[in-house]
Amino acid sequence: MKAAEVKKLRDEEIAAEAARLRKKLYELRAQTITEKIKDSSQFKKNRQLLARLLTERTTRMKKVTT
Repeated sequence: MKAAEVKKLRDEEIAAEAARLRKKLYELRAQTITEKIKDSSQFKKNRQLLARLLTERTTRMKKVTT
């Protein structure tokens, strides 16, 4: 998901997607302990997308307060 796609999401969708990504990252960390991960680049991709979502949420909150 690109930044332009993130900007089109509603606040509720951003919160839901952030929660989903946090859960996915937790599952990936658990997999590293219990089994081999085929695609270790998923860590970076999920972290970057989570950062995009949280950045957009923060930006929107700052616009509301000013």
